[in-house]
Amino acid sequence: MKSYEEFFKGKNVTSLGLGLLGRGVGDAEFIAQYAREVIVTDKKTEKELAESVERLKKYPNIKFHFGGHRKEDFSSEGGSASGGHGPDMVIKAAGVRLDSPEIAAARAAGVPVYMSTALFAKFAREAGATIVGVTGTRGKTTVTQMIYHALKLHLGLNRAEGAVGRTTLQGKVVLGGNIRGLSTLALIPEVKPSDIVVLELDSWQLQGFGDLQMSPDIAVFTNLMPDHQNYYGSMDAYFEDKANIYKYQKEGNKLITGNGLTERLKTTHTPCEAFLHNSIPADWKLLIPGEHNRQNAALAKAALESLGLSEGEIKSGLESFEGVEGRLQFVREVNGVKIYNDNNATTPEATIAALHALSNDGFQKSITSIILIMGGSDKGLDMSKLLYEIAKTCKRVILLAGTGTDRIVPLMQDYSVFDSLESAVQEAIKSAESGDTILFSPAFASFGMFKNEYERNDQFLKIVRALS
Repeated sequence: MKSYEEFFKGKNVTSLGLGLLGRGVGDAEFIAQYAREVIVTDKKTEKELAESVERLKKYPNIKFHFGGHRKEDFSSEGGSASGGHGPDMVIKAAGVRLDSPEIAAARAAGVPVYMSTALFAKFAREAGATIVGVTGTRGKTTVTQMIYHALKLHLGLNRAEGAVGRTTLQGKVVLGGNIRGLSTLALIPEVKPSDIVVLELDSWQLQGFGDLQMSPDIAVFTNLMPDHQNYYGSMDAYFEDKANIYKYQKEGNKLITGNGLTERLKTTHTPCEAFLHNSIPADWKLLIPGEHNRQNAALAKAALESLGLSEGEIKSGLESFEGVEGRLQFVREVNGVKIYNDNNATTPEATIAALHALSNDGFQKSITSIILIMGGSDKGLDMSKLLYEIAKTCKRVILLAGTGTDRIVPLMQDYSVFDSLESAVQEAIKSAESGDTILFSPAFASFGMFKNEYERNDQFLKIVRALS
């Protein structure tokens, strides 16, 4: 019996947080194949989660508790359908706070709490795969996808001497972690000893790595900037979760970091000396704009070198990478107006990077030809630098309603606020002239007007693609 089968076989499992993104559904489907019983619990109602619930109804050993959580689902007091025996484990969704009463109840009862991506990494390591993990406030998705893309192009090649992991690049590359709609845990049956697993890891997923006291074989920490302060309350707490990407590395592992992290890294023990990446050669031509993306490519290059790819192989991989949806993505041109989707920019620094990319890389005829659509739910971040950049680079600013927008409106002089994304896009098109660029780069979270950032992304693309 494989380790993951034995881990779940015959167990009573409480899945805390089903969600709307598809990961929780995939986790529950996978676990239900082996577990005795799975209790799926979420604060949302069954109606709100109808699509997710429908996928799970075919499993007779999955039970649902919606509209709130019951203490007995997290402790040994019983309440399950299995004759009063409480859960053997709790699988916590990434968005659930560690200090929640449900987690406290489980730990008080001695019930172990796990996170699915970290469990996947544990089982993948036991299977003999090499694990590459990427985190950071900005750039982690792009760096992850760059590494994945380059590896897919060059499987079956010999690794360079001194490469981390196994001696040949013979297996396949597996992409997981913070990927839309994907249960990383459900991928574990596919993982073989010669495979390379590339994981995008946010701070919450890394909480699970901390609980298991494990870190990836190759860790990439892109940068650390203010974010999620409405959750963490301090940069130290935010960094503490991020640091799990390297905190438990072993001798022979690799830690690759961006500039500005050196002092922070000294506060946390690691056996691996941080490797500061070098810039990619000036003559390497990327398809995606922005100096920040050249920095992302440099981090990916360092990770690929650690895996044994030659410089030529890395160059071809990075130069053929077309970018990621929602990250400074060119969508289309309408009547001479270029439209970019930077939906995943949920911090001021991310929107500043987009403004720099479009105004400094030869994309703009004039530094005041950008029409910026931004705004949304507040995360408690300092917006002063962004407002300064907007004044220098933007022809017009169109705002989406939200708590974050409410906070910055008193600091702005020329703006319009809209209660729908479609109205905002229509206003941007109406005010644009040939040669202008419309940039959708929110700088805030999506909650309030949208269920999540993915719904916001999909709405923007649908609206823009329907323009005549």
